[in-house]
Amino acid sequence: MKENTSELNEKQQNLAEPADAASPALEELQKAYDDLNSRHLRLAADFDNYRKRMARELDARTTFAIEEFAVELLDVVDNFERAEKADSAGLKEGMKQIRKLFATILERHGIIPIECRNLPFDPERHEAVAYVPSEAEEGTVIDEVIRGYCMQDKVIRCSKVVVSRGLEE
Repeated sequence: MKENTSELNEKQQNLAEPADAASPALEELQKAYDDLNSRHLRLAADFDNYRKRMARELDARTTFAIEEFAVELLDVVDNFERAEKADSAGLKEGMKQIRKLFATILERHGIIPIECRNLPFDPERHEAVAYVPSEAEEGTVIDEVIRGYCMQDKVIRCSKVVVSRGLEE
């Protein structure tokens, strides 16, 4: 039994000798690993900081865009207040001017009304609130109850419309 343990000790010593020879190479590998790992951690931290900064900047841009739009709408509010103080003769003209100003502001921001009268019903752009008999062809929009709007080719509010059922026999 003693011989077996002494053989094991000899084998361990023989294995330790090559490990000592490889020790500088192992140290270099460990140093390279540590360097790459620290670079990776710094890069991950930099990316996380970049992501957070971009989220803050996007939030700030959105806030300022809304603020700009709100300031333009305040002109409309001012004009409504002036119209309330006007005599009845100028009131109608004032309301037309306010409506025109408001439409211009919306258009400047890419918000345009959806045209729908005398056009075929489109469920992506229209919401039918009534289906009535009329002289118009079946499925044609004959009246607009509430105007719909698009913003940059995206429907932001559907038009609420009355659709023709055609002539009833």
